[in-house]
Parts: sequence; C-alpha cells; structure tokens
Amino acid sequence: MQQKRSVFHDGERAVQARAEVSGELLKRVESFVRSEMPLQHRHFFENLQMLFLGLLDSGGRPWCVPALGPQGFLVSPTPDTLEIHRDPILSCELGLDRSPGASVGVLGIDLISRRRNRMNGRIQRALTGAMTIRVDQSFGNCPQYIQTRQLSPGKDAPKAVSRRRGSITDPEVRRIIEAADTFFIASRAAGSLDGGSAGIDASHRGGRPGFLGINGDDTLSFPDFSGNRFFNTLGNIESDGRVGLFVPDFETGEAIVLTGRASIDWDPNRIKSFEGAERIVDVVPEEIWHASAALPALGPVSEQWPGLGATGTWNDARLAEPDQKQ
Repeated sequence: MQQKRSVFHDGERAVQARAEVSGELLKRVESFVRSEMPLQHRHFFENLQMLFLGLLDSGGRPWCVPALGPQGFLVSPTPDTLEIHRDPILSCELGLDRSPGASVGVLGIDLISRRRNRMNGRIQRALTGAMTIRVDQSFGNCPQYIQTRQLSPGKDAPKAVSRRRGSITDPEVRRIIEAADTFFIASRAAGSLDGGSAGIDASHRGGRPGFLGINGDDTLSFPDFSGNRFFNTLGNIESDGRVGLFVPDFETGEAIVLTGRASIDWDPNRIKSFEGAERIVDVVPEEIWHASAALPALGPVSEQWPGLGATGTWNDARLAEPDQKQ
C-alpha cells in the first residue's frame, strides 16, 4: 500500500523538531491542510482586492509580488482552482515564471477583518491579464500580527508601477524598511519542486515599526514570533534559504521588493534580546528594487494587533545587547 505523503517536507519537519513541536500537535494540524479550498476560503478570495504571490524567476529565486484589482478579479470556479484576472505587478520586469506547471504560493489577506488564508499550487494556464492556479494545499491562518487598514475601492485601471534598482545604503530604501510594521515573504523548498509542501510559500509578517532591521553589514534581520507551528517559511529557509521580501509603505503605495538568502539563528542570547522572538531570521539581499504605485495608498494603521505590546524592535534589542550583530 502506498504511504500517504506528509503535508510537511523535510525542512519543515526539521524546524518543527528543533522547536519541540509535539507529534500529537502535528497530527492534529495536518488535518487543517486540505487539497481543495473550502467554500469559506473560495468566498474569501473572491471578495479580496489584493493578493500576494510567491513566484520564481529564471534563476529559481523567489519573489513576493501582489496582484491588485476590484472585487471580482479573483474567481474560484471549482474547489481546486483559483483564477486571477490581473497580472501580478512587476512579473514581467522581474521575469517571473508563470508557465503551465510552475509552482506558486498564494496569500490572501484582508487588512480590515484580519482574515488571511494561504494556498500553494501550480499554474494551469496563464495569458496576459489572467492566470489559473490549481490547488495543491489550502489552509487558513490566524489573525496574529496583522495591523488593520482601510482599503479604498479597487479601480479598473491601476497606476503604472515604476521601479528603480536600489541598495541598502539608499535613504528611501532604508526609510521604508525601518518604518515597516508589515512585510510579505516568499520562500521555496530545495531541489525540484513537487507541489504541495515541497513548493513555494507566500506569508505575512507583522510587528511594531522597527521589527525589520538593517544591520551594520547591510543584511536584514527579523524576529520569528509565536505562530501556528507549521513553520512553512522557516522550513523552506532550512531546506533552501532563498527568499523574496515585499516591504510596503502603505501611506504612499511604494514598496521595496528584494530577493536574497536567509538563515535561522537559534542563539538563545540573541533571541533573548528581542522581546517576543522565538528565533531570528537573517537575510542577505542579492537584488533590491524600489517600486512606486506598487499598492494603493491606504494611509496609517487603523488599529495595531493587540499583542504587539509584548514584542520588541531592533532599537530595543540593540540597547539590550549592544555587542550583538544588530
């Protein structure tokens, strides 16, 4: 009899083991990961005006980019398919693979209700202005660390996105990164992607402004707070290490879009210096772009996630541990 494939790949299981996630919990959470979208998720996606995608470029590097449109630009005709009737921003400029069979990670997030759902799948077909994704895995996420913002009604003709190459030394790049209370991250497993848990993931990270830090050696760092214990992103980092970040400025619509290599730091002394952190993730950027009109200008936070008071910033961490890397 053929053995059922785990919903978690080796990298995810390695991080789960190091984080001492119990086998009993893992058995329970595996049932939350489905091969089709439940009706509630299908309706959720169809009411969104913003979707985040993890896609690979020709070199296999992941990038995280949004697709934007008015309500109705996302359609789920069947439980195992999602249609996107807009091109993801910068997908042509970055040379992102949208060919049939290409893996894709999907994150749907509602910044008003704090709901979010994720899906990993494969592209069935893609034309200019349209793409159909077939589901490998579908699962929900809790509302933790999401700051609420009011989303203005979507427009049929979004502004043209422009981009320029940036660097960590660029003042505008630094301003957006150091002020961020939210960013989105795409990651991938190693080797030949085989769908399901061995594919691409798109995820959300939130914290107080200053939780995404720039180090003296021009690398980035962010804390990994308590979450659902799936460790999809960290499992991919353990497996492969290549990541893509999308760091928005919701007040102007600008964003920093980058790809690089990440690693997980388990050093208890370093972790202890950052309040609320359970691990630290370091990112070495390889390519950075500053994009304008990458998102609608949503304005400031309406309401912070209530639990942010128990989390820190890199300024706090530097004061706590002045000799550490930060």
